[in-house]
Amino acid sequence: MNRINLKEYIYYLKITKNLSKNTIMSYERDIVEYLDFIEKNYAIKDMNRVEKKHVDNFVRSLSRKKISPKSITRKISSIHSFHKYLLSENIVDRDIIAKVKKPVTPKTLPTVLNIAEVERFIEAAVGSGKPLDLRNVAMVELAYGSGLRVSELLDLTISDLHLNMGLINITGKGNKERIVPLGEESIVALRNYLVQARSKLEPKASDVVFVNRNGTKMSRIGFYKIIQTIADRAGIHKNMSPHTLRHSFATHLLENGASLRSVQELLGHEDIMTTEIYTHVTKKRIQSEYELKHPRSGGKEEN
Repeated sequence: MNRINLKEYIYYLKITKNLSKNTIMSYERDIVEYLDFIEKNYAIKDMNRVEKKHVDNFVRSLSRKKISPKSITRKISSIHSFHKYLLSENIVDRDIIAKVKKPVTPKTLPTVLNIAEVERFIEAAVGSGKPLDLRNVAMVELAYGSGLRVSELLDLTISDLHLNMGLINITGKGNKERIVPLGEESIVALRNYLVQARSKLEPKASDVVFVNRNGTKMSRIGFYKIIQTIADRAGIHKNMSPHTLRHSFATHLLENGASLRSVQELLGHEDIMTTEIYTHVTKKRIQSEYELKHPRSGGKEEN
């Protein structure tokens, strides 16, 4: 019975929720591990017989395997979603997962560049103005100027760009579409790349915006290496990744008075709780500025 329920749930995630293939595979792995544990240790195949104590014991078994709190939290979320589906379909008659405690996970704030570092970073991307440099500037301007996820940036097609209107179409997580504004610098950088550089890279795919030196679609690893190279050139020693530019985009918007809801929309976050991490970043930065610059903060000695 369990496996039929799982098969139907996976179909629901694919058709109704329209989740990506990777997300669905992650859910399926977590739930298969959970169902295997329930069947092996309690010989339970009817989900109505599963109790909270069974779920708690599964969570304890994960802890004994020294699985990270973050991974355990993700697995609990997968199981919670599965049980919620079973309840909505009247396959089970009670919610036994709601009170299952998630492990405490330490909050790690994302790496963010300040505005001066962003300017240095973009300046370093310019290089000598060769085709690859023009491409890199366009990618960096777009990642920071519109806050795109790496996958969203690399999946962009020519038809997604509406430069005259200052907009781009983005297909985000779960194939959800949104329209994102383009800043002037991004528009200039994209035009320079498309007109002066892209054809010289001899693109194999006519629709993909960003291609590598071989003319094929830019990979995540390729973009990561580009970010590292530019950071070294700019003398930035923070733990940089392509997402650092997205994090910086969100943080700078909030610091300059944008509403949390607007930033959520721009980032394509389904849950505003995800966006709230950036409020912690801005508070930490404000505290650092205070401690560094106020004469009575104790953070520095008076000259």
